[in-house]
Amino acid sequence: MITIGCAGFAVPATRYFKEYLFVEVQETQLQTPGPGTLRRWRREAPQGFEFALLGPKQIGQEGFRLGKVIESALDGLEQVAEELDATTAVFVAPPEFAANRANKAALKEFLVWMQGRRFRRVVFELGEGWKADEADAIAEETGSLAARDPLLQGPSRRPEAYYRLPGPAGYKSRYEDPAIERLAEVAREAVHEHATYVFANVDTFADAKRFKKQLGL
Repeated sequence: MITIGCAGFAVPATRYFKEYLFVEVQETQLQTPGPGTLRRWRREAPQGFEFALLGPKQIGQEGFRLGKVIESALDGLEQVAEELDATTAVFVAPPEFAANRANKAALKEFLVWMQGRRFRRVVFELGEGWKADEADAIAEETGSLAARDPLLQGPSRRPEAYYRLPGPAGYKSRYEDPAIERLAEVAREAVHEHATYVFANVDTFADAKRFKKQLGL
């Protein structure tokens, strides 16, 4: 099973809902969307649509170390999740979150603790200093998913994968046809039971649409 979507609504939500059945809500990283916005999204979304929520920035800034800041941030995130019936949360580590023993321990403790919260699927993304397979090992140990860029880091070997595509040269870059074709090869050759592909660059809507077409979806 392959799920394709974008990081945020790059076009009006009504248009987006006609093309995709998944979105990674970005607004939740910095603030809580208003109740009117949440109700409208839920009302306009087609049956089977899935909302994933980007975790509050404070969680990464706290180094994933449990305390009142993280608990308060998660309370707000879970309120949004309840409104949208969202079961996936995505947490992005800041660049300064280094791959050292203390940070690994804090991350593991946070991920295990998250298993007792409302989200069925907890995804985390680490910075350049972390090896993708090392992140997968942490995910395996904690019952979570480690996001990776399959074009730069290769495919995950786990049954379920979560791929984030930040652009070949950063957010403002777009994926040219050869990259989309290569990504489609990765998707066809993968042995996952379920893989989610999230485009997170400036041309996210168009690039994801070309990827869908390449796969015949």
